[in-house]
Amino acid sequence: MADNRTIVEQYLLAMSKNDIEAQERLLSDDFVEEYPQSGERIRGKDNRRGIIENYPGGTPQEASESGPSPKPPVITGAGDRFTATGQIKYPNGETWHAISLIEIRDGKINKLTSYFAAPFEAPAWRAPYVEKAAAGAQAR
Repeated sequence: MADNRTIVEQYLLAMSKNDIEAQERLLSDDFVEEYPQSGERIRGKDNRRGIIENYPGGTPQEASESGPSPKPPVITGAGDRFTATGQIKYPNGETWHAISLIEIRDGKINKLTSYFAAPFEAPAWRAPYVEKAAAGAQAR
């Protein structure tokens, strides 16, 4: 059995390739995903697949080294709890930041809590207090 970090890495790789079957092999039978921003809870692989296959305009793509973003997702965590940060490119061409809190149980991803955020321009008043990072850059 793969260690938990490897499970997360395999899941993100399957996401970047839009390989739904590979993703589902890494999910527990009682998998749950929550979108706190919209108040939605997705129970089970079938409902998750339904969302992916019926997304208006086509499936959003994880933006990674092989995709439109130069940065691969960043994974932090240990044990049975991990965080993955990255970007998602939507069918309309917009690229948003995404954060997923990942919980693993018995060698499978049991729960995802996912947040999505559109990029925005930094307000001018903060300029004296911040460093300007490259667009889409993530601190390491």
